[in-house]
Amino acid sequence: MNTLLLDTGTWDLVIDASGNIAMASDPYSLAQDAASAIKLFQGELYYDTTQGVPYFAQILGQRPSLSLVKQQLVAAALTVPEVVNAQAFITAVTPTRQVQGQVQVSTATGKIAAASF
Repeated sequence: MNTLLLDTGTWDLVIDASGNIAMASDPYSLAQDAASAIKLFQGELYYDTTQGVPYFAQILGQRPSLSLVKQQLVAAALTVPEVVNAQAFITAVTPTRQVQGQVQVSTATGKIAAASF
């Protein structure tokens, strides 16, 4: 499955050497899509407000355990088609209270990939 390639720092579109919008392919595309799902706030996706991580309801303004946060991130990653297993690693919490980390996903065919969020 292909997806638009996003810059890992700005999460914006990337242009390839020919000046076209760059595409990501398997297995990285699955990891990037999982990272996008992790970045999605529940209620933010206008056509399906049930998708996303319940940041407002269960994480922000609360004191959730690290295991609860990771559980929510993994649940979001598993919503990506073809992803059968996911692990979330939190690498930093910035002074502005942003969580940074990495998601590692695998498929039924054994493909493994990782992307930062």
